[in-house]
Amino acid sequence: MSTESSRGRIAVSHLTEFAQDLLLRAGLPQGKAQAVAAVLVDGDLMGHTTHGLQLLAGYLGEIEKRSMAVDGDPELLSSLPAAQLWDGRRLPGPWLVLRALDRAAAMARTQGTGTVVIRRSHHIASLASYHRRAAEQGLVLLLACSDPNTASVAPFGGLDPVFTPNPVSAGFPTGGTPVSVDISTSTTTNGMTNRLHQQGGRLPAPWLIDGHGQASDDPAVLFNEPKGTILPLGGLDSGHKGYGLSLLVEALTGGLAGHGRADPREGWGATVFLQVLDPQAFAGLAAFERQLGEVARQCRASKPATAGRPVRLPGERAYRQAASQAETGVALHEGILESLLPWARKLGVPVPAINAG
Repeated sequence: MSTESSRGRIAVSHLTEFAQDLLLRAGLPQGKAQAVAAVLVDGDLMGHTTHGLQLLAGYLGEIEKRSMAVDGDPELLSSLPAAQLWDGRRLPGPWLVLRALDRAAAMARTQGTGTVVIRRSHHIASLASYHRRAAEQGLVLLLACSDPNTASVAPFGGLDPVFTPNPVSAGFPTGGTPVSVDISTSTTTNGMTNRLHQQGGRLPAPWLIDGHGQASDDPAVLFNEPKGTILPLGGLDSGHKGYGLSLLVEALTGGLAGHGRADPREGWGATVFLQVLDPQAFAGLAAFERQLGEVARQCRASKPATAGRPVRLPGERAYRQAASQAETGVALHEGILESLLPWARKLGVPVPAINAG
C-alpha cells in the first residue's frame, strides 16, 4: 500500500492553517491552536507520519469530550533556579512542551542547565518536532515521556504489559545539520502497529510477542486474545537493554513528577521530562560544535556497509525531507486527510487545495 497520499501535495502554510482552524473551531484559543498545529505539521514535514497530523482527529475528539483542557495555564508545583515541576492540567501537550522549552532555555542561560518536568500533560506528538528549536539556539535538549494511562510493552522476560513505548530523545547543534535522536525504548510504537493492523500489514521483523510467548511480526497479536505486547528495544535477544531504558524514562518522568503508574488513570496523555543544557556554561558553543562537527565528519566518512548507502546522522534525512517538503508541499500519508474530512465538515473548515505531486 502506498505510504503517501496519491492525490498530491498540500502547501505547508495551507496545511498549517487548516489544522489551526480545526483546533480553533473545536475550542482551542489562538495561541494553543497555533502551537499544536505547528508541531503536528512539523511531524509530517520530517516524515514522522504516525505522530504528525494523523493525531489531529484524535486531539479534536479529546477536545470535544473535554478530555483535553483548552483554557488556562499549567500549575507551578515547585520551582528552583534550574528546576521546575508543572501540573499540565491535561492541557495540549505540544503547547505545554514549547512553553517548557522556553522556560528551561531561560534557566539554562543563567544556570547552565534547566529542567521542567510536567505531570498530567495531554499527548505531546513527535519528540523530534522540538529538537530543531533548541539546536537553532545553540542548546542541547534532552526530552523523554511516558503515558501512565496505558501499557503495551512488557518488561524483558515477561508477557504482561507495564510500559508505553517510552521515547527518549535528544537534539543538539553540530555547526551544520543538527542531530535529532528520537527513539522508542521498545522495538516499535503504538502508532505504527495500529496503522499496520488497520492496513493488514506486517512489521519488518518479529518485534512483538504474542500472549503465548512467541515472537511475531503480525500486529494482530496485540489485539487477539490472549493479547500480545510490543517487545523492548533489542527484542528477544537483547531486550534487557530496552527494558533498562524504559525504566530510566519512568524514573525521569513519573518518578520526578511524583505522578505515574501508581495513580488512577485519567486518559490519553503524557508525563514529560525536558532538560536543556547551554554549552556556553561549559567549554562554549564553538568548542561544542568543533567536537560534534568532527564526530559528524568521521561518521559520514565511515565506509558504508552497503554500497551506495552512505552513513547519515540521526535526523539528517528528516531535516532534508522537511526542507524539501517546505518547498514542494507536504505529501500526507494515505488516510490522514480522510480522517480529518468529517471534522472539516462538522466544524465548517475549508479543506486545503491539493496540488499535483
